[in-house]
Amino acid sequence: MRGSGYVIIGLGRFGSSLGKELVKLGYEVLGIDKDEEAVQEMSPYLTHAVVAECTDEEVMRSLGVRNFDCGVVAIGDDIQASILTTIQLKDLGVKRVVAKAISELHGRVLEKLGVDRVVYPERDMGIRVAHQLASPNLLDYIELSKDYTIAELTVPRGLDGKSLHDLNPRARFGCSIVAINKTKGVIIAPNAEEVLREKDVLVIIGTNDQIDKFEVAVNR
Repeated sequence: MRGSGYVIIGLGRFGSSLGKELVKLGYEVLGIDKDEEAVQEMSPYLTHAVVAECTDEEVMRSLGVRNFDCGVVAIGDDIQASILTTIQLKDLGVKRVVAKAISELHGRVLEKLGVDRVVYPERDMGIRVAHQLASPNLLDYIELSKDYTIAELTVPRGLDGKSLHDLNPRARFGCSIVAINKTKGVIIAPNAEEVLREKDVLVIIGTNDQIDKFEVAVNR
């Protein structure tokens, strides 16, 4: 196992998939939920899974949640339980607290409680799918911040044989190509002489506007 692991409170769809992936990555994961059925379902996949009332400070203390590097509040639509659990984790001294929010208002409350990171799984997934549906060459889209995005775009036929120097994305659009995924492997920080082939995948960083302009230009 790596590190002191994660405690995930709330084993719904988000909490369950997060827990499974963290275990695959080699981390110790304690899953907590008040629903016995959810806990039984996840027991084979997590290091430990227990039925417990997460808003009870004594129960949380007895489970040793303060010994984990990171606590994730993945409670579904019970905003009160989410907020109370977040307060418990902060009071118990968990080093890093991440919480799922189901609305902007919920997220703002969590931020005021000092959460290290607020995640919006449904909103973020909706944004990514919308961009993928609207842009046929867009494979993936991740908002790094309110200002910057990283996107993966497939190289259209019209750019086959062109070099990065020919494209000159930084000067023309303000965005940067930080990697190219080719059939022979990934090229990190490619130089200007790198030649593109149809179906290569460009990894681009920039603002939404810069990436949109770049995509429109290359698909003309």
